[in-house]
Amino acid sequence: MTMKIRLYVEHPLGQEQTVPLDRDQAHYLFGVMRQSVGAQVALFNGRDGEWRAEVVEAGKRGGVLACREQTKPLQMPPDLWLLFAPIKKARTDFIVEKAAEMGAARIIPVQTEFTNSERIRQDRLQAHAVEAAEQCGGTYVPEVSELHRLDRLLADWPEGRQLLFCDEAAAGAGLALDPALRGAQAPWAILIGPEGGFSEAERAKLKALPFAHTISLGPRILRADTAAVAAMTLWQQALGDWQ
Repeated sequence: MTMKIRLYVEHPLGQEQTVPLDRDQAHYLFGVMRQSVGAQVALFNGRDGEWRAEVVEAGKRGGVLACREQTKPLQMPPDLWLLFAPIKKARTDFIVEKAAEMGAARIIPVQTEFTNSERIRQDRLQAHAVEAAEQCGGTYVPEVSELHRLDRLLADWPEGRQLLFCDEAAAGAGLALDPALRGAQAPWAILIGPEGGFSEAERAKLKALPFAHTISLGPRILRADTAAVAAMTLWQQALGDWQ
């Protein structure tokens, strides 16, 4: 059975587990989508896979669903972080949505020397990640972190995690990853710079890091949101779960 409506919930999911709906979820399900008692809905919480649930109580301010059967196990994405410098609001939203759809395990906004935005709405970006997971059929929702300073993040970088540094100054230099890196099972991260690019000091520091690997994203300089999608596509095809 294909269920058109998917909802992310915080509640545990399991056989015959009942799940209460909050006011916003009830409004969406019963007011916007015009569902009623007996309707079938897909639920997931990022931990227990996807479950087919049935509406057993419906009201304007709340409701209750009951889990009937598991329809998908939890499908974890590769251990990939996406680091990006926030840009204009709608385009930052786009990056978060696409990263969630394409299989990022964690999304980390970073402040670089040329980052235009000095603050983000973490709760709003997290909501976009949830919506993307609901729409794409995923069972996992990546965490969207608060804004981190890039220099501090790199200074406390976790041992063993490799970093794919997408350098706009390397445009046209070739797309290939080092063959020695292909097939490596190490955790990874992708770094996308701001609209103004990386500073020379940042570029020099990144190139000196033993865990950082510089890559070009083709012959043209891409917008930051386009670069995020391009880089994740290349990584997924070479090292991720698209192989």
